Amino acid sequence: MMSWLIFALLSAVSAAFVSIFGKMGLQNIDANTATAIRAIIMAIFLMGVVVFEGNLNKIPIILHDKKAILFITLSGIAGAASWLFYFFALKLGKVSQVAPVDKLSVVIATLLAIFLFGEKLSLLNGIGVALIAVGVILTAFH
Repeated sequence: MMSWLIFALLSAVSAAFVSIFGKMGLQNIDANTATAIRAIIMAIFLMGVVVFEGNLNKIPIILHDKKAILFITLSGIAGAASWLFYFFALKLGKVSQVAPVDKLSVVIATLLAIFLFGEKLSLLNGIGVALIAVGVILTAFH
């Protein structure tokens, strides 16, 4: 199996638990505050990974790359906004509806990759992306 697929599947499993644990933890608390606490925990965990891998010395190199920092910052802001909206949606809605609608990001990211990076989709990939869109519609309005 291709290594990217293994990591993508691990990402999907981990993301599923974000929804489940998030819904469990949001019962009687503010979603935005919970998201901020989650971000702090993630930062601590990820810094631990960087230290464990021996990559702490790479931080200054990345910080000096203005283009990389710009896009990492924009990605961080987009990710934080996504988490804020996701946790708020989880607090108000069902995981079985919120999680699939969140996966509309796959369709949006694919379309952006086509327009911004000139990526090509095979017929099979296009059908798969279209099915994700249909699945989102079916789960959102049941």
